[in-house]
Amino acid sequence: MPLDRRTLLSTGLASAGLATAAAAAGPRARDETATAAFQPVFAPDGDGDQTARLQSAIDDAARRGTPLTLAAGLFRVGHIKLRPNLRLIGAARQSVLEFTGGAAFLTGEEAPGLRLEGLVIDGSLLGMDAGLGTGLISLSDSDGISLVDLDVRRGLMNGIALTHCSGRIGDCDVRDMSQAGIFSLDARGLDIAHNAVMDCGNNGIQVWRSAAGEDGTTVVSNRISRIAAKAGGSGQNGNGINVFRAGGVLAASNRIEDCAYSAIRGNSAENIQMVGNACRKLGEVALYAEFSFAGALIATNVIDEAANGIAVTNFNEGGRLAVVQGNLVRNLFRREQEPVDKRGIGIGIEADAAVSGNVVEDAPTAGISAGWGPYLRDVAITGNLIRKAGIGIMVSSDPKAGACLISQNMISNTRDGAIRAMDHGQAHGPDLASAEVPAGSRLAISGNLAV
Repeated sequence: MPLDRRTLLSTGLASAGLATAAAAAGPRARDETATAAFQPVFAPDGDGDQTARLQSAIDDAARRGTPLTLAAGLFRVGHIKLRPNLRLIGAARQSVLEFTGGAAFLTGEEAPGLRLEGLVIDGSLLGMDAGLGTGLISLSDSDGISLVDLDVRRGLMNGIALTHCSGRIGDCDVRDMSQAGIFSLDARGLDIAHNAVMDCGNNGIQVWRSAAGEDGTTVVSNRISRIAAKAGGSGQNGNGINVFRAGGVLAASNRIEDCAYSAIRGNSAENIQMVGNACRKLGEVALYAEFSFAGALIATNVIDEAANGIAVTNFNEGGRLAVVQGNLVRNLFRREQEPVDKRGIGIGIEADAAVSGNVVEDAPTAGISAGWGPYLRDVAITGNLIRKAGIGIMVSSDPKAGACLISQNMISNTRDGAIRAMDHGQAHGPDLASAEVPAGSRLAISGNLAV
């Protein structure tokens, strides 16, 4: 609407009318008008427990449909129940909710439209009842939630735990958790973006489903570091991003470093995408697609320092169908202390996959490994550059293995050959880069340059 003289006059007259009406109605009406225009700031009241007082304010704000703004300061509270459409807003991370103990901390069930912003959520390293909440913030069956600009810290379980939720977790710091920083189960449309997750006991960000199915969560532009595997296991812990049974998950543009196992690990995760991530200092496979999945896109990632760069495996469990393209993988190492699984391989692949345009440097075992025993089918390895490797490309020689095309690759400065046949990781026979492959063979090797 244009701001002409008539509009300004009518707006001013309307405002004056409201003020005149409020004055005529008396002090009570004037107070109600002021309350509607200006929301009060809820301030801490001493050092004692303030659970009941804060819960009452939350219930009142949710009932009125107005934001509840917390002043800067320390609020010592126990179990707080979050309500539908509640907007709880802190003073630029100077409003601290400190857990005093109890069965749970912040919980919400069927709380659509919930927004938490600008708060510090401090778990005080106190125990909780996992039956009531598995995180410092535990939400279930809640759509359209917004958890933004939070500092979530010092918890004995997960930092943020969501079940059957949709919405956004953004611009939060989640740190010092005994389990995972952020854990989503059976999401209904969730974006996890621009968070810093660090110093967690078992995983950074977990995206799981109760049963295999489409999930569609996006995990984008997060910083994840110092993730341990305190609960042990063979890879279910110790990962920057852990995706289990969740289909259609996008993990893109994340910076992930110093994890006990993987930067991103997809287990039985259909159509997972790992794109443009920067990964360094990983204890096992940096980027992993494993077990019963169909579809993995692993592209334009940078990997520096890992026992294995990229692995797309478990054709024996149905793991198949992948594109591995345009990745930079360097500075790999072997875990000599391990009795069997020493690794030191840039890219490992098994079935129905294209491996192209990658650069691998410093892979002590092999730059690229194709197949494992009989588990090899329809793999194309083309246009890759491999430098300073034990062996450039290894391919399974098992008589039951399927077809493999190796073409137009450049292989430089390898210790034990450019292209070799292997039996379960053990190379044998001549260097196939210069040997003649018999006609009708399941292998097609041509146009490679070995220097």
